[in-house]
Amino acid sequence: MYWFLTAKSMVLSGHRWRSVGLLIRSPFPRRPITTSPLIISSTRNPKQINCFKERKTLTINNKTSNKLKESKNVYTEKDYLHVTWWKEKMETCRKASSMQMINRLTYSNLLGLDDSLKNGSMKEGTLNSEILKFKSRFPREVLLCRVGDFYEAIGFDACILVEYAGLNPFGGTRSDSIPKAGCPVVNLRQTLDDLTRHGFSVCIVEEVQGPTQARSRKSRFISGHAHPGSPYVFGLVEDDHDLEFPEPMPVIGLSRSAKGYCIVSVLETMKTYSLDDGLTEEAVVTKLRTCHYHHLFIHKSLKNNSSGTTRWAEFGEGGLLWGECNGRHFEWIDGNIVNEILFKVKELYGLEDDVTFRNVTVASENKPHPLTLGTASQIGAIPTEGVPFLLKILLPSNCTGLPAMYIRDLLLNPPTYAIASTIQAIGKLMSNISCSIPEFTCIAPSKLVKLLELRETNHIEFCKIKSVLDEILQLHKNSELNEILMLLVDPTWAATGLKVDIEILVNECESISRTIGELISLDDENDQKFSSHVNIPNDFFEDMESSWKSRVKKIHLKEAYDEVDKAAEALSVAVTEDFLPIINRIKATTAPFGGPKGEISYAREHRAIWFKGKRFAPSVWAGTAGEEQIKQLKPSIDSKGRKVGEEWFTTVKVEDALTRYHDAGAKAKSMVLELLRGLSADLQAKINVLVFASMLLVIAKALFAHVSEGRRRKWVFPTLVQSPICEETEQIIRRREMKIVGLSPYWFDAAEGNAVLNTVNMKSMFLLTGPNGGGKSSLLRSICAAALLGVCGFMVPAESALIPHFDSIMLHVKSYDSPADGKSSFQIEMSEMRSIVTRATSQSLVLVDEICRGTETAKGTCIAGSIIETLDSSGCLGVVSTHLHDIFNLPLTTKNTVYKAMGSEIVNGKTKPTWKLIDGICRESLAFETAQKEGVPEAVIQRAEELYNSVYTKDLSSRKKITKAQPISSKGSSKAEIQQTSSQEVPIFCANESRNQMEKFRKDVEDIVCMICHKKLIEVWKTKITPEVALRCVVIGPREQPPPSTIGASSVYVILRPDKTLYVGETDDLQGRVRAHRAKEGMHNASFLYFLVPGKSLACQLETLLINQLPNHGFKLTNVADGQHRNFGTSDISLESLNLHR
Repeated sequence: MYWFLTAKSMVLSGHRWRSVGLLIRSPFPRRPITTSPLIISSTRNPKQINCFKERKTLTINNKTSNKLKESKNVYTEKDYLHVTWWKEKMETCRKASSMQMINRLTYSNLLGLDDSLKNGSMKEGTLNSEILKFKSRFPREVLLCRVGDFYEAIGFDACILVEYAGLNPFGGTRSDSIPKAGCPVVNLRQTLDDLTRHGFSVCIVEEVQGPTQARSRKSRFISGHAHPGSPYVFGLVEDDHDLEFPEPMPVIGLSRSAKGYCIVSVLETMKTYSLDDGLTEEAVVTKLRTCHYHHLFIHKSLKNNSSGTTRWAEFGEGGLLWGECNGRHFEWIDGNIVNEILFKVKELYGLEDDVTFRNVTVASENKPHPLTLGTASQIGAIPTEGVPFLLKILLPSNCTGLPAMYIRDLLLNPPTYAIASTIQAIGKLMSNISCSIPEFTCIAPSKLVKLLELRETNHIEFCKIKSVLDEILQLHKNSELNEILMLLVDPTWAATGLKVDIEILVNECESISRTIGELISLDDENDQKFSSHVNIPNDFFEDMESSWKSRVKKIHLKEAYDEVDKAAEALSVAVTEDFLPIINRIKATTAPFGGPKGEISYAREHRAIWFKGKRFAPSVWAGTAGEEQIKQLKPSIDSKGRKVGEEWFTTVKVEDALTRYHDAGAKAKSMVLELLRGLSADLQAKINVLVFASMLLVIAKALFAHVSEGRRRKWVFPTLVQSPICEETEQIIRRREMKIVGLSPYWFDAAEGNAVLNTVNMKSMFLLTGPNGGGKSSLLRSICAAALLGVCGFMVPAESALIPHFDSIMLHVKSYDSPADGKSSFQIEMSEMRSIVTRATSQSLVLVDEICRGTETAKGTCIAGSIIETLDSSGCLGVVSTHLHDIFNLPLTTKNTVYKAMGSEIVNGKTKPTWKLIDGICRESLAFETAQKEGVPEAVIQRAEELYNSVYTKDLSSRKKITKAQPISSKGSSKAEIQQTSSQEVPIFCANESRNQMEKFRKDVEDIVCMICHKKLIEVWKTKITPEVALRCVVIGPREQPPPSTIGASSVYVILRPDKTLYVGETDDLQGRVRAHRAKEGMHNASFLYFLVPGKSLACQLETLLINQLPNHGFKLTNVADGQHRNFGTSDISLESLNLHR
């Protein structure tokens, strides 16, 4: 499950009312934690943990303390702290039913139970005392305890269930009993989702299933936990379905270091942590905004800003981060940031001290700075209202989940030049391959780790793991795909922090795949049918055996299978001997309405085969057939010894046979689960390889999807230029250039020919002017998006491009005020300008739209001029757009900045924008025209024109002129070439035996298709077909898809249906057509045969030819009628006269 966040939204990992929250937990005994030498050197242990409001510390106020001390059953001071934490949660509840329950609580124990109420006793031996013991181990988690067919919660936990999970309290509104609530077993997952979605962690207690002695309580144990981003998986090994895993939610720690801001991210599921140092304040805020996190910890090094004060927001620096954190729950921590965060994670998740976490930090040297929040939101890298979402444009609509998350993370955190170049090289290879490609099975690495660690991987997940491994091997065995596989290693290392040699990867994949294949029953194996016997409903055997059959290969459990088969046969014999004579007797009896009835029936709830009947006992016993069996009948009873009903009967023999069958089935199921858990244990030792392989396929799928969509949109791969470095001085040479020819806005589909294209040849800063609605903001967004995509190694929306590998890409478009922080829109803009000016280097791209528009014109113009001078002196590339035309009258000392404008033209006496980038200055704003277009009343516009003419008469003559301006420095000038709008044309076992038969069938079809089409191609091309232009058929096997090279190309395809019938078609969208066919029932494993042809007309001719000719060679078609609408292709062709070409 994947969540994209709007730029203005704030992701709450918990509730704001967690103001004391986890701050008040007493620390466990600590053990030293060894970490990377990259971390901050301080090693002091925290003496006191404070919340961000100073008055809230670990100390409880006297009033609360006295109240708690007066209460009963409070054993330690640590309990006071946890009870206070729960009291805060209760104060936030608003539902009437939960408020009534809260009134019955007492804040004297961890459960909140009042022992004076009914069922409130916590004496030793009661269920409440047992729950209290579990609660004391995880006092901050909601505890659900299995009781029969329900999961129950009491006290504080019951109130949380009613408030946040939508459950009703047990016992209604009665006030004489303790608060209690719960959910049925079947609704556990939904309840856990509701609780974790609101930021709660849940501890689940299971009861040991099976018979118990009289008056004895069932044993219980903690079966697992559910945390935000980490679901409950207990019992999944027995299920026959997949479990959706949400995106993992890390624990985040923030601190200051010598390089800037530092952020530590810990994933408990993966047992990994990473440390990003040297971040800017804006980059940290962006990471917080775009990441769901479980808990946030802030180091005390952030408490004092550069001015030496203790309030972040008092001066400019730190105010943005303070505003982001101020509305969220967090804890102050001290000491070594990594050590403290790892300790907190172990405390939060109840981990043992000896659990270790792997450092997956990838060195950030020569890596571009992460995007700021403003840049990410204004180019749609994160969803923002009014801005086209870049991620939806980069990928096809059917590419979501893990691949989309990878692309998003890469955009927000651009890679190094080496990784970006590798990604681009991969994309170029993908764009040109001609073979079919795998489906790319994607499994979340966190899911792999958790299921294998907890031994809860079921057979479905093992099949998916094997698919991952087999697809890696498929890439390796194909010469075209193997080159891509070898290049994918480095991006996978950057994403996982794991180094795996390609040879080791292939060997391990072969070994693990073989291990899984030797144990797990795969999809195409059908040697484990359910038992089937006369006189017993088939539903019974299916229900009893579906939970363990077809999980593992039969050879591993032959004795257990044989015992189940014998027990099933014995049950059939018992039912036949004891029940069938009665059924026959009833059938032979002729009676009016109200006569005897009886049948052999499956009591699903009781998992039994019983006789169900009434009025079947004879009034006079005459020794006739069936009477002996009737005498043997006895009422059926359930597992608790209670009579089921008046119509259900059984016999001793049938019950013994049922018991034998159930025991045999339970033993077989136990052995299956033991084998599955054993396989999980074996594979856990290979977890690094599995995580690496899984992530590699995620990246491969993401890049294949991007290349396919890029080809469809007619995008290109840019030339990516590394920053040149002088070896003697190690100084970056300042000569930079970015040239983008035929640039279109990324949200326009250039393939449809509806975009105005511009050429941007940038060797210095541009000072850009233009009318309202003239395309300034769109141009800046387009340049920013193209540069970012190029820096990440992706395709760009242009005809050609040369893009430097920038060290940072910064875009400022508009600012809003922030009343919560007490800042105006101009203050926010200046805060962003401070960040841009201080970070800009000769390797940066800076794009600022309508600079200093939020203040008085004269001073705003001067500030804008000073900022332009500063950016010019830094040597960065970029564009600054403005309506402050007086800036051209300032005595600026720039050396490299040149003037650019967005063009306009006179049409029917009215000035209209052309959306073209040209040289010069544009002093026309088109303000009145824009106001009129947006529906401002005509009287208002006329009065505005009068006022304008009365004040600015001298400038009236220049309103509709675009004057040529000389560049400030001829050395830095550049002339932009006006491009015309254009549209581009589309460029021209028995299973083994069965597989062998299908392979032969495919080969026969391929031969005939080539032979039939050969002569037609000779007629069309009027020349002998050479090997270079001969027909080349490509096979798309099950779980494969067409390569990106088919995008936009005409093709003819033949479907090899499972029933060995054929379907012939033609298309210009082979990927979409394959998806559509496979979505039909029974077609998900269908194979395809296709070949590319130059043009749709020829494809239609060959389609009709094949439809009409294939039946003449013994093949059955499902779409014969499709060939009747053509007047060609009906003549017979002599196969002997044709040569086969491949």
